[in-house]
Amino acid sequence: MTLISPTVDSFGERESFAVDSLFRSHRNACLVIVSNSMDSEQGRALLKPFIDNQFRVTAVKPDFAAAFKNTPAETWFRDLKSGRVRPGDVPVAQNLSNLLRLALLYKFGGIYLDTDVVVLRSFNGLRNCIGAQTVDAVTGNWSRLNNAVLIFDRNHPLVYRFIEEFARTFDGSKWGHNGPYLVSRVVERVIGDSGFNFTVMPPAAFYPVDWSRIAALFHGPRGRVHARWLRKKLEQIKKESFAVHLWNRQSRDVKIEDGSVMSRIRMEYCSTFCNSSSSSSS
Repeated sequence: MTLISPTVDSFGERESFAVDSLFRSHRNACLVIVSNSMDSEQGRALLKPFIDNQFRVTAVKPDFAAAFKNTPAETWFRDLKSGRVRPGDVPVAQNLSNLLRLALLYKFGGIYLDTDVVVLRSFNGLRNCIGAQTVDAVTGNWSRLNNAVLIFDRNHPLVYRFIEEFARTFDGSKWGHNGPYLVSRVVERVIGDSGFNFTVMPPAAFYPVDWSRIAALFHGPRGRVHARWLRKKLEQIKKESFAVHLWNRQSRDVKIEDGSVMSRIRMEYCSTFCNSSSSSSS
């Protein structure tokens, strides 16, 4: 499994909780966190509670040239470094993350997760999957996919198409163009074609709450009716979801309130990190 973490300073309680939840459901997983700054003494200190509990986790600096070699990303990356590709207004690190996850999945296979994805149950049995973020209210068909959770075999042709699309249509000035919108464009073109062999999971699988409503999972009950809604939402998520994407861009500053869905998920799905942080603060 692979996570891409931007900086050691951004690897806080929420990211540690995400790692904790992953190992709760996948005791024997091998987790690689791709990050320049996490591959350091400070990063290793953050991962120490997991390593001390015999979990297989390590942080490595990304080698973009090696990851992109012999893929359509190789020429694009060379042109970016030489100035022939304009990076645009969106932080180039974000777009490199979009491309790097694809290249690593293509070359090694496995599971990619954003660091704000809390895992609720085992992914065993899931193969060559991508998750829908939204569906059309009338047809029930997916209307947008997302790239925060990707599960693919090594050398999968769909992942190669994703890389091709990135290199061919890169636009550094449109948020999402090289990420969620990219995977949506490609899947829309190839779905139904022979030779690709993949599954689009429903929103409930990884994105049970849309980004515009994610704060609702962090709020405690405001009354009896709201408390009932929270209980039902938690039951639904535990029944239908493999993971919950927390949409950090919208929820990073939202605190987990007592009695909220997230407080209950944290109590049930966080052990190693939560126990370690409780001990260190006492």
